[in-house]
Amino acid sequence: MSHRILAINPGSTSTKVAVYDEGEPVFNISLAHTPSDLERFPSVMDQFAWRKGLVESALSEAGISLKTIDAVIGRGGIIGPVESGVYEVNPDMVYDLHHAKMQHASNLGALIAREIADEIGVRAFIADPVVVDEMMPYARISGVPELPRESIFHALNQKAVARLFARESNTKYEDLNLIVCHMGGGITVSAHRHGKVIDTTNALDGCGPFSPERSGSLPPGPLVHLCFSGKYTEAELMRMVHGNGGLKAHLNTTSVPEVLDRIDHGDLHAMLVLRAMCYTVAKEIGEMAVSLKGKVDAILITGGMAHSKRITDFVAEHVSFIANIYVYPGENELKSLAENALAAIKGEREIKVYHHVDYDDPSQINDTRRPSKLREWLRAALPVAGSPTPLTAIRQYIRRWSSQK
Repeated sequence: MSHRILAINPGSTSTKVAVYDEGEPVFNISLAHTPSDLERFPSVMDQFAWRKGLVESALSEAGISLKTIDAVIGRGGIIGPVESGVYEVNPDMVYDLHHAKMQHASNLGALIAREIADEIGVRAFIADPVVVDEMMPYARISGVPELPRESIFHALNQKAVARLFARESNTKYEDLNLIVCHMGGGITVSAHRHGKVIDTTNALDGCGPFSPERSGSLPPGPLVHLCFSGKYTEAELMRMVHGNGGLKAHLNTTSVPEVLDRIDHGDLHAMLVLRAMCYTVAKEIGEMAVSLKGKVDAILITGGMAHSKRITDFVAEHVSFIANIYVYPGENELKSLAENALAAIKGEREIKVYHHVDYDDPSQINDTRRPSKLREWLRAALPVAGSPTPLTAIRQYIRRWSSQK
């Protein structure tokens, strides 16, 4: 029996739609949205009916009846933190998307999928949303308690590429240590340890490398002064971080091919800025190698910029000493969504239930009246009373060198 999956991926300037029959594509389209299209809507949520109508019209024009669809899956948005996997769209998820802490086009994916699925009597899913959170607890702590680090990254494409590499290597994703770098309009670099992303940059909030449209990490002192300079409103500063930062701020374009062309025509400023961006990517890969304690099986580079050999070669020159590098140009999030939905309805992948969960407050960890997964994690890491404590890496290092004196 063949299963037909409808996959929907709303992005900031497009809505991508695909239909797969038993994993094989039968329809694929990217519906572009111009600034004038979008500026009519006060918020992302106001685009819901319009984007849903575009999806339905595209399917109708292609002669694809919604009645032939067996499941609908949308790109996951800014919901509460979840572990990786396939989730059925439920009322908790719908509520959290309508009350999301951040406006993002991906918030519409599950909502459009759910409404279409309800209309034709099938199930609606998301898979590996951007808020997949498998970080080590101490990776979340920053130097300011009110500003914890959060896990928001290209989970869908990163997980798909990591699993693809594992299949090509005749091994399991859960047996590998990988550094995966997604280089697109936003850039995220993540440490995958045995199937879990234990640390990652947060491109949406401007953390990590700068990218074609995002600022990346910024010097905190000057940023604070800029905030109180009176030159910018809060909205303008947020756009500086997400939308008008990175290549856009320096070179007034988010097009990497245009920047490469400018370099070919002698634009040294463009060369300097592009190399600086790639250098921040390489440094972040080095940081993730530390998260994996240097035990890295491979470095995977993916996303739109991975089509440029000049860019991947520059990054590779800086990080090839860590591990072998494999390049997977572009992203195929629609295919990954469809594969996840197909595996779910065939019973090959667990369908998880979404419940809103807030982050543990580290300052309350000693209050045993409060339930805390963080407390449980830390207690499990404590040595058993009476057992010999193994030497730490630094103690072994000191002992090794002191024995040679």
